[in-house]
Amino acid sequence: MNAAAISLDQFEAARLGDIEAIAGLLETAQPDIRRYARATCRSSADAEDAAQEALWILFRHVGTIRSLLAMSAWLFSVVRRECLRLARKAGLAPSIDETEAEAALLSRPEADLRLDVAAAFEALPPHYRDVALMRDVEEMTIDEIADALGATRQTVKARLHRARALLREYLTR
Repeated sequence: MNAAAISLDQFEAARLGDIEAIAGLLETAQPDIRRYARATCRSSADAEDAAQEALWILFRHVGTIRSLLAMSAWLFSVVRRECLRLARKAGLAPSIDETEAEAALLSRPEADLRLDVAAAFEALPPHYRDVALMRDVEEMTIDEIADALGATRQTVKARLHRARALLREYLTR
């Protein structure tokens, strides 16, 4: 994506919720997202669906993106993941066998695995990272996490589920 076309001020304003800045960001990112979707997806209909989903996800999550430079890679990952999801739904791509993925992950040297797990946690958006660290590292209960974050049990459980899915995806690529 042409991050140079997006000013840092525009990006920061979008992150802070300025609707005009978000609209400008979406408008600027749209051609590159569509082009990447057309190159990645198996059909033009899937490419259009993947591009629309990526734009929608960008709209909803722009406030969680840490930097303008990280946005390009993040968006391309969203498009690639959506293209794969649509191909699986149509029966055009094999489903991931989680047993094989886990076996491949566990066969790696422990030092490499530790670095990859740390990088996976670092790649999580902060609201997912906090919940995953509290639950899986600090071994806090759902209620303790909810109290600490001032959130509901349902919110904590949803964030934990999403965080674990993102970690799994990151580690099995």
